[in-house]
Amino acid sequence: MLKFTSLHLLTDKKQIMQINFRILSVTLLASVLLSACSPKIPQNQTPRQKWTVEQANNWYKQWGWLRGANFIPSNAINQLEMWQEDTFDPATINRELGYAEGVGMNSMRVYLHHIAWQQDPKGFKNRVKQYLSIADKHGISTMLVFFDDCWNAEYQAGIQPAPKPGIHNSGWLKDPGNRIYRDPKLIDTLETYVKDVLTTFKHDKRIVLWDLYNEPGGQSIGNKSMPLLKQVFQWAREVNPLQPLTAGVWNWDLKELSEWQIANSDVVTYHNYGDEVDHQKTIDSFRDRYAGPLICTEYMARNNGSMFTNVMPILKKQNIGAYNWGLVAGKTNTIYKWDVPMPSGEEPKIWFHDIFRKHGTPYSQKELDLIKSLTSK
Repeated sequence: MLKFTSLHLLTDKKQIMQINFRILSVTLLASVLLSACSPKIPQNQTPRQKWTVEQANNWYKQWGWLRGANFIPSNAINQLEMWQEDTFDPATINRELGYAEGVGMNSMRVYLHHIAWQQDPKGFKNRVKQYLSIADKHGISTMLVFFDDCWNAEYQAGIQPAPKPGIHNSGWLKDPGNRIYRDPKLIDTLETYVKDVLTTFKHDKRIVLWDLYNEPGGQSIGNKSMPLLKQVFQWAREVNPLQPLTAGVWNWDLKELSEWQIANSDVVTYHNYGDEVDHQKTIDSFRDRYAGPLICTEYMARNNGSMFTNVMPILKKQNIGAYNWGLVAGKTNTIYKWDVPMPSGEEPKIWFHDIFRKHGTPYSQKELDLIKSLTSK
């Protein structure tokens, strides 16, 4: 009897049409909802031109002398632990940016990661907005970094590994790392990610600069990074943000990459972990060919002779932006030297990077007093 009734219903043309209409309606509704939640990114817009030197100089005049640090909260081992919903920690960010404000810093360089965005684009962008609001409350602008060729090439979403005792940046992540070579389709995800974030924040005056690619070619990758470097600049110019675009020169042995970075950055940025003599040579090499503003986005490695005492005064005198590596010592283990592990985990006599301990006391009061004197704090 039940089989006969089912057959009878399915042969009723009117009811079949009604069922099909309902299925179509549900499908269309799902499509509309998915479209509403998907990032809106510009498609095939004409890329804007590289800034002129005059544009770059006018931009820099608005900001004055930029000085700050590469920032990650002390309770995050890497970019994912900073930005994932379960471990994003506004209280720690607020407290530690308060330390920076207290010594007169006015800008931070902060790394993103596409995996944190891919999990939840809307939530990720809301957390970036929350970070920007906290930083702005402390009078601190932000330079955001997209890609990175440093440290661990493999990564997973979710709970991040614990730090390895005494190992510098044992948990820091490349982005996109080795996945870009295994999965050709990843490039589409990366384009959507970059354009979505840039489109969302393209007019945000709390963002001082977009650093599109940190140390391209690092760890023996070399020119294999060139295609992604060129693509991320193309994507960013299609979005045409209010802020300038850059990728910092860091290794002159990578000649093709370095020349391309200089030729295509709106504002020239660079890294230097040498002493004051070496650092001045780097500055002079830029000044021989470039009349725009310079920003040093990484310096200060005490064991290498790059210190606040001998480098930061040079940068202030010449009005060069100054972002040292590390604010508060924590899970990144950057108080340890790059290539000198201390498996015991004991505190080194000389900190390689970082300024503060977790509770706000300085590694060196003498350094802190110097920083305050240079920032007029």
